Amino acid sequence: MDKVFIKTFGCQSNYGDSETLAGLLYNKGFQIVNDLNEANLVIVNSCGVKGITQNRVLSFVNSISKTKKVYVGGCLTSMINIEKYCKDITGHFNTNSIIKFSDILKEKEKIKIYSREKESRILKPVIRKDQELAIINISQGCLNNCSFCSTKLSRGILKSYEVKDIVKAVEDAVNSGCKKVYLSSQDNGCYGLDIGTNLPSLLKEIVKIPGNFEVRVGMGNPRFLPRFLDELIEVYKNDKVMKFLHIPIQSGSNKILKEMKRGNTVEDFIKIIKVFRKEIPGMSIATDIIIGYPTETEEDFQETLKLIDDIKPEVLNISKYGKRLGTFAAGLKQLPSQEIKRRSLILTKKYKEIRKILFNLAD
Repeated sequence: MDKVFIKTFGCQSNYGDSETLAGLLYNKGFQIVNDLNEANLVIVNSCGVKGITQNRVLSFVNSISKTKKVYVGGCLTSMINIEKYCKDITGHFNTNSIIKFSDILKEKEKIKIYSREKESRILKPVIRKDQELAIINISQGCLNNCSFCSTKLSRGILKSYEVKDIVKAVEDAVNSGCKKVYLSSQDNGCYGLDIGTNLPSLLKEIVKIPGNFEVRVGMGNPRFLPRFLDELIEVYKNDKVMKFLHIPIQSGSNKILKEMKRGNTVEDFIKIIKVFRKEIPGMSIATDIIIGYPTETEEDFQETLKLIDDIKPEVLNISKYGKRLGTFAAGLKQLPSQEIKRRSLILTKKYKEIRKILFNLAD
């Protein structure tokens, strides 16, 4: 019996995909192990959102592929020629081929599967890393076309799962002992817009499920939230919904947001946060900033600093811009790396000061 170790890089959606892949393979007769040394077959669920992550993936794959059978899936395989960088791998597949891969793994050793048609992976068997935590992907792909984002190249256009199927997946998770449910996707904010529903409508059905559990809503871009903001806030007041909102702004400059093709303004973002905090005391806000987008001037950066100082997010994810192959922004003249680093250090210092204020942290 093949012993399979699954190594996951990247976002919560990737972890959810890995748990589904583990469940599918277990049902096919494979043994899923948690120790790399026990495995004779390794599946790497990759991520290519950042250059540093890509390097970590490639380093891991090359460190083991001479002694074990290694298959690489995930987003990175659609962004680069994986065989060019990892010459000893046994096979590879893309994000639309997880079910197909698990179906033929016993029949073939050398595997290369790339499908353009999205699979429906809701309600498939899962093996969870944490028996009290269910990661449930509610959709695949998104509706944005951000100029810096390589994930869209892999995940493609939005495909939402039906409300009834997601509700059934949550019910099954709760009945199996899960106390926390993470609703994940590339962008929860656009969930359902392709099938005539939306995020609040989904949450309203989920909170009706009996049981002692809490739902955490994953990242939602500010572009779509204003369409149903009042409904979303109302359902967020339910005790079963974690008072946490991850809403990435990426820049405090409207000029940069337009050039990033984000589809929203700084004012949209501020309004969403102000209304949430007014209606739900104790609300925790998380946001993301990309430092050093190619066209970001010092003035643009100062606007970002001011925005973060004004809203004081409880969680701030800071990323230094790095060009990703195939994106529009990769073709622009890049800022010097030292300047990007300088701006990143300034924003990081600002956030540390904010945390001291918010959480009464000592020096």
